[in-house]
Formats: sequence, structure tokens, C-alpha cells
Amino acid sequence: MAGAPDEQGRGPLAGEQLGQQDVTCQVFPEQLAVRKPQQGFFPVLTNNQKCQLMLLKTLETNPYVKLLLDAMKHSGCAVNKERHFSCEDCNGNVSGGFDASACQIVLCQNNIRNQTHMNRVVTHELIHAFDHCRAHVDWFTSVRHLACSEVRAANLSGDCSLVNEIFRLHFGLKQHYQTCVRDRAILSILAVRNISKEVAQKAVDEVFESCFNDHEPFGRIPHNKTYARYSHKDFQNRDRYYSNI
Repeated sequence: MAGAPDEQGRGPLAGEQLGQQDVTCQVFPEQLAVRKPQQGFFPVLTNNQKCQLMLLKTLETNPYVKLLLDAMKHSGCAVNKERHFSCEDCNGNVSGGFDASACQIVLCQNNIRNQTHMNRVVTHELIHAFDHCRAHVDWFTSVRHLACSEVRAANLSGDCSLVNEIFRLHFGLKQHYQTCVRDRAILSILAVRNISKEVAQKAVDEVFESCFNDHEPFGRIPHNKTYARYSHKDFQNRDRYYSNI
């Protein structure tokens, strides 16, 4: 659910816009016509093949994603790669989105640039999927519900990491991290709701404190992969503790 300029799509959540206002998730855009693979002396991977390979690596190695997959399974929403992920061409500059009606994450194979980008998009979308699994989220009509999940996704996915903010040329302000989370949540809402910026800001402000401090399933803000690995170990130990009670 973070936002790009308004796109027509299949789901309630938003995606990532490339460029200076890089936003992580997007309502599913309309699919484009399938492109023919390039011909050459050496075999060239299609966008779909590249997407599938990057997705597999993300699911198997990224600590943020491994924790979210365990948490989804623990909550009764086990994720299956073939069922719950789809690599597709997308209109516009969006990178992916969570389709709540189909319980599926779409990855925009023509816009995801590299493995790091894939890691971040999958993490962001899985946070939305986790929220969908554990709570009765009204994606379609409640701006507050959407705002809460957008705040959590921006906070817990690494969207506002120092490295990403430096690349955006945003840094050095007091409470900059919180400002980044708030701004990206607002951009996301505006990408998928025909409302004024003032209404989006009001929704984010109303839920910000509680949703910013809701760190499930990480238990902390995972500022980097090391934090995410610690969070995953803590989650596994917590799971074992409760299973023995």
C-alpha cells in the first residue's frame, strides 16, 4: 500500500513509485500485453524469469521475509509461492501490490530493478498480507485502516532506512525517521484514494502513534538485516515458549 500517482487496479492497496517519490506498494495496475523475449546469440532471461529467480532468492534468504513467512504460518495463513505471488507486467511505475480480494501479492516484473528492490517490495507487501491475516482490515472503505497498515509497512519494511533516505537526498532533520514514515504513508493513501492531502494527513495523524509502535511480528523496528535476524530468532524462541505452555 504505499503510493504512486493514481492507478486503476485490482486490489485495495498501493505500490511503489520509482524516482524521487519512490513509494513501495500499489493497487494492482492493469496488466500489459506480454512482451516477446529478446533474441540473441546467448539466451536472455525474460522479465518473468528474472522476477521468479529474484523472488525465490528473497523467500529463501531475506531475514525480513523469512520472519514474516513464519509469522503468517503461525497465524494460520501459510504462504505458498505458486499460489500467493504473481510476477506480471504493470502499467505505470508501480513495483507491486497486495490484492486482498485474491490474497495474492503481485510483483511488477517490468519495474523491479534488482534484488535489493525485490527484497523491499516483498517485505512491504507481506506486512500488508500479515495485517490482512491477523485483523479485520477494511481496505476498501476505511482510510484509517489503510493508514495504519501503510504506517506499519513504511516503518517495518526498511522503506525509511538511512541508506534509502540518502539515495532520496532526504536526511539530517530532527525526528527524520518518523517524518519519513508519515510522509510515505500519506503518499500511499493518496495513490489509491480520491481524497485530499489534508484528509490523508488527518488519517495518518490519528493512527500514527499506535500503529508506529505496533512492531508485530518483529517485536522491534528492524533498521537493518542484523536487527531482522535478531527479531526472527526472538520470534522463533517465543513460538517455542508458547508451544510448551
